[in-house]
Order: sequence, then C-alpha cells, then structure tokens
Amino acid sequence: MISQAVARRYAKALLAIGREDNNFEKYGEGLAVFAELMARKDLTEALTNPIYPFAIRRQVLDAVLEKISPSQVVKNLLGLLMDKGRINLVEFINSYYQKLVDEVNNIERATVVTATSLPESLHEQVKKILEEMTGKTILLEIEQDPEIIGGIVAHVGDLTLDGSVKTQLKNLKESLIKG
Repeated sequence: MISQAVARRYAKALLAIGREDNNFEKYGEGLAVFAELMARKDLTEALTNPIYPFAIRRQVLDAVLEKISPSQVVKNLLGLLMDKGRINLVEFINSYYQKLVDEVNNIERATVVTATSLPESLHEQVKKILEEMTGKTILLEIEQDPEIIGGIVAHVGDLTLDGSVKTQLKNLKESLIKG
C-alpha cells in the first residue's frame, strides 16, 4: 500500500509538470514505453537486483533511456527513481499517471462484457449511450464471456451496469425463494 501511495505522488508530480508546460501526454507516452519494458523480468532484474553494483545498474538504465529517448523530464524522473531505489514502482506510476491523463482529457475507460461477439454498429451504440450517461469520452473495450448467457455487463469506472441474463435469472430465483 505504501508503494502505491508513493507511486501516486510521483504520478501527480509528473502530471503537474506536464500541465505546466503542456507536455503531459508526451510524458505519458515516454513513461508508458519504459513501463512496458520494465514488465520484462530481465530488465527489472538488471535494474533492481542489489547483487549488481549501483553504478552498473545506472549504466543499464542510461543505455535503455538512450535507446527509447523519452523527454528529458521523464529521463529525470526515471533517474530519480533509480537513485531513490524506487525504479520498481514505474509500472504503478505509469498506471496511475495514465488514469490522471484520462481525467484531464475527460476520458473514461469502459469494459463491456457480452456472451457473443457484437456487430460493430452495436459497439458504437453502446459507446454513445455510455458517453451520454457519463458525460465523458468513452474508450470501449469489448470482452466475451459465454457464462453471462446473454445481454451485456458494462463497467465504467466504479459503475457496473449488469443487464446479463445470468444476473436476471439469479434475481428471479431469489425472488421465488423469498416468496
């Protein structure tokens, strides 16, 4: 929990700098590229394992940053994280940073679960309805789960709209049991 709180502070600080110079999206892209690389176990090991001298780990970081060439602000952040022994928080920082950027851009990510694949026209209808409900631009991700039998389940932020046949059958069963 403490590491996530620390990650949020770094993400908020980076966003504040990005909003100040209007490069917050560019910073997010650079951070995301590095976080994707950190998802590889070998790079994480090379940067975080204390068996390797700090100077060598720092050289590895510098070599990676030279290859991906993020903005100077992102380089500075990653260098600071390395110096403070917090480079392992990059994935948390990136995740929270992307959420903050979405908030700034009035974007909400939604997941819609269906029993079978939906035609593209229905994707757009669902997206439009969710945008009207939230007042935000929706980035829609469609998943399939045959266990819901039919209907859809939409997750938008903390809101879940469950119109699945499975849930309706469950509710009907509970109503019948209660009398």
